Amino acid sequence: MSAESLLTRYRQAKLRIATAESCTGGMVAARLTDIPGSSDVVERGFVTYSNEAKTEMLGVPTALLQQYGAVSAQVARSMAEGALAHARADVAVSITGIAGPGGATPGKPVGLVYLAIAQRGAETKVERQQFAGDRQAVREGAAVRALELLDSAIS
Repeated sequence: MSAESLLTRYRQAKLRIATAESCTGGMVAARLTDIPGSSDVVERGFVTYSNEAKTEMLGVPTALLQQYGAVSAQVARSMAEGALAHARADVAVSITGIAGPGGATPGKPVGLVYLAIAQRGAETKVERQQFAGDRQAVREGAAVRALELLDSAIS
């Protein structure tokens, strides 16, 4: 599934996309906007690397970050739902994880990524992934999986 075919399918469905990215730093939005004419599908992208950005830009509750940590299913869900709430999009994907090489904590190893897909009128889906490899491999794996989730949202 290419970014170009994904954009074509969203365009045909008259749906718009928002992204909320932490560990991928905008890679998903970049892949989509690399395609000429993507502006009719990609509504906006949020790069919310810090906890403060997650709260200020997406409305992720500080209490959620404190209780579960930024790399959690709860925060991924809140990020995706916050992206929908702060954008004129129909579908939003979020990514939060530990790309490494540092940042691991007990129970949260390098390569742990949570992704969520939120769609207006549907239940938000969250998944946990464990990607192998170095920082670039983790980020790449997360970006590819985010595009797959966007694809599955309109399948």
